[in-house]
Amino acid sequence: MLIPGPGWWRGGPQLGPLGLWAGLRAAAAPAAVRRVPPARPCSRLERSPLNEPVVARKTPLKEWTLIVNPFGRLQARLPCDIAVRPLDPYHYPDSDRVLVTVSGVEGGSLDLDSIQVRYDEALKQMAIVSDSISQQASVEVKVPMKFDLNIRTSGTGCVKVQEAECDDCRIETEQGISIVQSVKTVTIDKLQGSSVNISTEDGLLKAEYLYTESSSLSSAAGDITLGSVHGDLTVHSKMGNITIDSLNGHLKASTHEGAIDVYVSQMGNVDLKSQKGSITIKVPSSLKAYLQLSGSKVDMNPEITLQEMKEVPKDNGVTINGHMNQTSECEKWIKANAPSGTVHLKSQSWFQSLRLKGF
Repeated sequence: MLIPGPGWWRGGPQLGPLGLWAGLRAAAAPAAVRRVPPARPCSRLERSPLNEPVVARKTPLKEWTLIVNPFGRLQARLPCDIAVRPLDPYHYPDSDRVLVTVSGVEGGSLDLDSIQVRYDEALKQMAIVSDSISQQASVEVKVPMKFDLNIRTSGTGCVKVQEAECDDCRIETEQGISIVQSVKTVTIDKLQGSSVNISTEDGLLKAEYLYTESSSLSSAAGDITLGSVHGDLTVHSKMGNITIDSLNGHLKASTHEGAIDVYVSQMGNVDLKSQKGSITIKVPSSLKAYLQLSGSKVDMNPEITLQEMKEVPKDNGVTINGHMNQTSECEKWIKANAPSGTVHLKSQSWFQSLRLKGF
């Protein structure tokens, strides 16, 4: 899969592979635009919408209101922070509006006129585009609850999405942080950036591709299902299962009542714990790692041979230690702990993992 390099979209209006912005100009619906009157200077400090360090207070400077289809899409290309949240259902019961607000510190050079806001009725697509607005600005967008999201920021621009219920969610940042918070299911095709934080209270959390330096995913009651993961990852689900199709990086995964199933394709340190469920670890036969597997039972594939293997009986369980294709505990390691369940260690090639996914 081709992953775009930093700044590949900076050409501005030429959006996406189909030259989206040119199409939007022709079919753009009129928008109500309002410049917000200057507010009195204020010295009070507040936190930014993305929980960044304390900064000078930002005030709304420009606003748009657009009539849209409730089941459309938001496409944003910005070099600054963007926060997306749902419309208030009491004020907008028909869910047919998009509200856009640009905020910043008064007196700064923000280049507000560079931001273009359009809605294409034929495509049911909302576009917010600027390649030169100041990184000190921030954009807040209120959209219908079912709006799909395709958001990309450059530089240090961060993305925050709250209470999303979209079917298609794609978020990319260069150096910024991505935060996705939802009370229901989160399904994401691709997330790319330096840092990602996703949390749900109830419902499935699913991401097909995760390309980050570090990620933190959590769900109180739902399953967490991940496809291809590149980078360091922390995952926690109190009640649900955790499944990772392919891992390239460090992993810390824990669940209280669910099961864990992970394929470790390239080694980072892996720490897995399921208090009441079982753990399944699938590895290629060539993987080099030190293993420490603890559970009420440990089941190892006969194809896997551990050097210097030690089996230590414990109360209501067993711990197996050993080296796989290496002889030093200081190298990469896999630790799994399932006090009330079984730890399974299986041999699986990369090609087998593709077949299991249906390729």
